[in-house]
Amino acid sequence: MPATKKLHNSTVKIPKVLITSAKVLETLSPQLAVKFMIKLFTTPIKFRIPKREEEMDRLSRQEMVLVPLLNKSINVYHLGNSPKKVLLVHGWSGRGTQLHSIASKLIKNGYATISFDAPAHGKSTGKTSDMTEFIASILHLEQQFGPFEFAVGHSLGAMAVLNAVKRGLKIKKAVLIGSGDIIKDIMDDFAEKLGMKVATGGMMIHKFEKKFGETINNYSAYIAAKEVIIPVLLFHDQDDADVPVSAAYHIKKHLANAELVITEGLGHRKILGDKTVIKKLTEFLEQ
Repeated sequence: MPATKKLHNSTVKIPKVLITSAKVLETLSPQLAVKFMIKLFTTPIKFRIPKREEEMDRLSRQEMVLVPLLNKSINVYHLGNSPKKVLLVHGWSGRGTQLHSIASKLIKNGYATISFDAPAHGKSTGKTSDMTEFIASILHLEQQFGPFEFAVGHSLGAMAVLNAVKRGLKIKKAVLIGSGDIIKDIMDDFAEKLGMKVATGGMMIHKFEKKFGETINNYSAYIAAKEVIIPVLLFHDQDDADVPVSAAYHIKKHLANAELVITEGLGHRKILGDKTVIKKLTEFLEQ
């Protein structure tokens, strides 16, 4: 199966004014265009909490937790009182309450859940973020509130869970829903949507690699998957318009112990509330 492009909400169109601005900047100065691109790429869209998530927001115990490595505080949601804890990780432009249906089922089955608004998301501090900050947040939460029995991640959050396991997160099983795969393809797709030249997109990637001190490919999900030996359950919808289903096949190919479930008609987000998906998810964690 070919690898994937797309992760930054392809169902959310980039405003024409931003595309025009990027092209003008590229003509005047490719360096300025790259700075503009990075700003856009790392700035999540903040949405209001939908009604379906209000109950989890109301019932959960919330606290702001400083992540020293980032010098940013993240809003953490605690639901349930069981010593058996499950970490839930939302995707780009999501919130800690986004996996509320999954959390509700896990609570009924005797678990407690811990989720969080990633940096620059929801109620957390900061204006920009990236996957390395998702990973740092996960590892810090393990130190503060772990150990976790399991972790469930959606989209970018799923990629972050795999990378966190690669970097030492100790869990028994993981569930990945609508996970993206290759970082370079994601960035290339973003540059293409802005109408940027290939060379300008390459400059953006180089800037990120200079910042991280390593190739961005090190954060690709399929690379992390090669070092993950725990059981992993992957869900992906055939009609996902944000992350092509080919990503799931590619990730599974590199996992030592994985099961892949392909759904239809649920897209990138409805899959999080599907009863059949949630039933399969809980059965997998408990078997």
